[in-house]
This record gives sequence, C-alpha cells and structure tokens, in this order.
Amino acid sequence: QVQVVESGGGLVQAGGSLRLSCAASGSTFSINAMGWYRQGPGSQRDLVAIISSSGTTNYADSVKGRFTISRDNAKNTVYLQMNNLQPEDTAVYYCKVVRNIVNSYWGQGTQVTVSS
Repeated sequence: QVQVVESGGGLVQAGGSLRLSCAASGSTFSINAMGWYRQGPGSQRDLVAIISSSGTTNYADSVKGRFTISRDNAKNTVYLQMNNLQPEDTAVYYCKVVRNIVNSYWGQGTQVTVSS
C-alpha cells in the first residue's frame, strides 16, 4: 500500500500563488507517474499536470504557462507551483501516485480557493 498526503492548499486572491506538496509513503518502490487532478463543485475530476519518473511532464491547456509540476524522487514527493491563480482554479486538488496500470493511489485532497 501507498499512503498519499497533500498539503499547501488555502485561500488566495486572484493573481496570487500557492505551492502544493504531495508525499507518498509506504510501499513506494517502483513509483511511476505522479500527478495532480482537481475537482470543482459539480464537476468531474480532471487532470491538471502529471510527471513521469524520468521527468516528462504534461499539463492541461488551462494551466500551461501558469502551473509547474516537479518531483523529488528521493523524497517520493511531487509539487505543484501555481502562479497567477484565477477564480476558475478554485477546486479540491488531489494527488495521484501511479505504480503501474492497475495500481494507483489517491490522496485525500486539499482545497484551493481563489477569490476575485
């Protein structure tokens, strides 16, 4: 099993920044991708950004140029630097840790609220 814990959410004004962190613990061998998803009120959970074990990244179009995902493999931690936040970025942000196609783990989520 892998435990996933997110931190760093909060309330920020439009144009501000936040940095989310996600730490994986437990059976962390062979972790593949680590990513961030978000779910707004009444919406589905969508991919925000994902990073492979080799550092390849992929972003949702809506966050390109504003968000940056990075990871520290030695610490089994992934980060999401969010700049120029907008009210539409308001959501619960979830971290997903992927070991393989059949084994992935979610965190409990952290709320990000952006006021206009």
